Amino acid sequence: MSQDRTNRVHLNQFSNPYTKFQYPYQVQDMNPPPLSSNSTSDEAEDQQLSLINERKQRRMISNRESARRSRMRKQKHLDELCSQVLWLRNENHQLIDKLNQVSECHDRALQENAQLKEEASELRQMLRDFQLHNPYLP
Repeated sequence: MSQDRTNRVHLNQFSNPYTKFQYPYQVQDMNPPPLSSNSTSDEAEDQQLSLINERKQRRMISNRESARRSRMRKQKHLDELCSQVLWLRNENHQLIDKLNQVSECHDRALQENAQLKEEASELRQMLRDFQLHNPYLP
């Protein structure tokens, strides 16, 4: 009967929600500490992650530098194109000025040519008139 009481007491402890229950053994962490082989594996994994991160960092720096060089080349090309535009505009302006001068010279030559033709025609007419009125000329 004494065993019966002991069992009842224990059962009463379980059934009473206000009774503090104590485990007969200690609860251990569900994640046991890593064994030495796991530790080496973790270190290798950490080194690999570190290497990957280092490569990413180097690649990022390399990409930034490449982008910077690309922007510089683009800017240099743009500057060269702007210089070329200025030079071509200046050249175009000079050629237009020269064309205007030649055109004015051509117009003057046409006017002078027309005037000289008129003069030559008048002189021929005068010569004919003079020859008709002067019978002594051969």
